[in-house]
Amino acid sequence: MTRKYPTFAAIWEALPPARDFFAAQGLPMPAPEAAPADYFAALTPDALAEVGTDAATLFARFADFLAALPRLRADAPRVASLTVRGGTGKDGRPERLDLTLVPGDVVALVGPTGSGKSRFLADVEWLADGDTPTGRRVLLDGKTADAAGRLAASGRLVAQLSQNMHFVMDLTVREFLIAHAESRLLADAPAAAEAVEGLANALAGEPFGPDTALTALSGGQSRALMIADVARLCASPIVLVDEIENAGIDRRKAISLLTGSGKIVLMATHDPLLALTAGRRLVFAAGAVAAVIETSPEEHASLAALAEADAKLAALRDSLRRGGSLCFSQEK
Repeated sequence: MTRKYPTFAAIWEALPPARDFFAAQGLPMPAPEAAPADYFAALTPDALAEVGTDAATLFARFADFLAALPRLRADAPRVASLTVRGGTGKDGRPERLDLTLVPGDVVALVGPTGSGKSRFLADVEWLADGDTPTGRRVLLDGKTADAAGRLAASGRLVAQLSQNMHFVMDLTVREFLIAHAESRLLADAPAAAEAVEGLANALAGEPFGPDTALTALSGGQSRALMIADVARLCASPIVLVDEIENAGIDRRKAISLLTGSGKIVLMATHDPLLALTAGRRLVFAAGAVAAVIETSPEEHASLAALAEADAKLAALRDSLRRGGSLCFSQEK
């Protein structure tokens, strides 16, 4: 693999995450113009003592690392279908559910607080196989995942956007997004990071800049950033969203971003506008799905009127935040 790249500059251009090898090993960063073989041969005895090995072994590790990087794209998780088979409700009654979703599908989970929406999302995240309190089974491409596969795959297959989201990493917005873009082996990580930041600011009520510290972002800004990140950079084919309407962001744009990325989206919501953007609604009661409702043509037709009313409410909220008037004029 190292024969393909005469210098580190060529490696950085083709495989940006290759820089991570040196930080992980505690080695000095190579000069861009250096040849890989020359760099490892020139390492000092003290540097080699720090990592506890010899130059030839380090060089071989680096070659293996480079060979593995291109497989990250090929190994990106793919799901052709997601099936959820019913378990039991809180009252012990069987849940009559056999739901299959494919990429691009959006499903709304609706029902009173405590009716089982979050438990359903947790069952999907865990790829439940009859071993959760509900007894539901989740199939990927018509098959159950074994225990090892569930532990290995669930984190990569499913991205979750929770009600409360705050960062603890000591990075700026730009540094975080570039690191994620490089881990996805994107050709132009800075450009990808800039695009995601722009999308996030289109969702957030209060804009933020690329040099803003992640820990300084508000809850709404953090959620806007993660929605844009999931839509554009995250490889997970399944996205779980818990009450996006409470995030203080443009929720219709957020759902449009996620659905436009060809993912399977399941969202718990109390918002009629969001519920009607979904193709189906799962109605929860007593911890189980009580009904599956297809969004009707008549409901789709009412979206325009709902959106108009929602825009007026959004304008009033914005005026409230900015200390403006709350007068509402209703046209006849």
